[in-house]
Amino acid sequence: MKNTFKQLGIAVIQIEAEAIANLVNYIDEAFIHACELMIACQGKIAVVGMGKSGHIGNKIAATLASTGSPAFFVHPGEASHGDLGMITKNDVVLVLSNSGETSEILSILPIIRRLGVPLISMTGNPASTLAKSSDSHVNVSTEKEACPLGLAPTSSTTAALAMGDALAIALLKARGFTENDFALSHPGGNLGRRLLLHVSDIMHKGNNIPIVAENDSVSTALLEVTEKKLGMTAVVDDANNLSGIFTDGDLRRMLEKNIDIHKTNIKQVMTVGGSTIQPQQLAAEAIQFMQSKNINALLVTDEKNNLVGAINMHDLLKAGLS
Repeated sequence: MKNTFKQLGIAVIQIEAEAIANLVNYIDEAFIHACELMIACQGKIAVVGMGKSGHIGNKIAATLASTGSPAFFVHPGEASHGDLGMITKNDVVLVLSNSGETSEILSILPIIRRLGVPLISMTGNPASTLAKSSDSHVNVSTEKEACPLGLAPTSSTTAALAMGDALAIALLKARGFTENDFALSHPGGNLGRRLLLHVSDIMHKGNNIPIVAENDSVSTALLEVTEKKLGMTAVVDDANNLSGIFTDGDLRRMLEKNIDIHKTNIKQVMTVGGSTIQPQQLAAEAIQFMQSKNINALLVTDEKNNLVGAINMHDLLKAGLS
């Protein structure tokens, strides 16, 4: 039985892979025309599909929307009960139906045509009613379903999904859609955080910055490190300019020398200068910089080297960066 499961699984993957590979033959003038209609759209792309085609259509709409082509899904059953009002004269309609003869879709087809909006269809039957009624028909024909009964939509839905991706990415490139654009529509995702979150958004500011003067004792600095809980403190001179940093590493090296923490000034044991970053830099740059230097904290300075903040690895990890 185990071998049977394995053989059936491999057979499905192979059949569906062949179906996708065959789609290359359908990247033709009709595909180009469909892209032209969608990129010229002044409104949104309304994606329509019934049953399994509806599930695929929903995903295609989501992919279009997240890659710079505003789109939404319309269920054909609900469309005939008021949801057609979602489609405006500035929109483009993309309809999915493997047979091209789905009754729920054909029933609303005259209304869609009456709206005067461009109609793009994606079917496995170029001779179908839907295909012939469209301004552009994208062929997604498959030789056979991966289902051994030839009934369950498998290869056909996989092909439609892949063609939807092809349309979305072709439009993405044509629009000059960038990583920053993608991040704006995915602020909750890892990429969004990496491209949108700046050091200034998460750094410690004002009284939360650990800071001591050069002439303060090591014991005073240790109290500041403990209170502010960043594992370090900035050290400034009489003019309040940054002169160095004192970290856990400096403390370990100091203890090895048996230095009196009450009589020794922090200036004598601090790291001169220290590693800094500017507030307008991406938080992702901060984590990369820390990793490259094998350090856990950074001071934040402006263009004039004035101390404006502090940040440590925990802050970055808490913000969802890794």
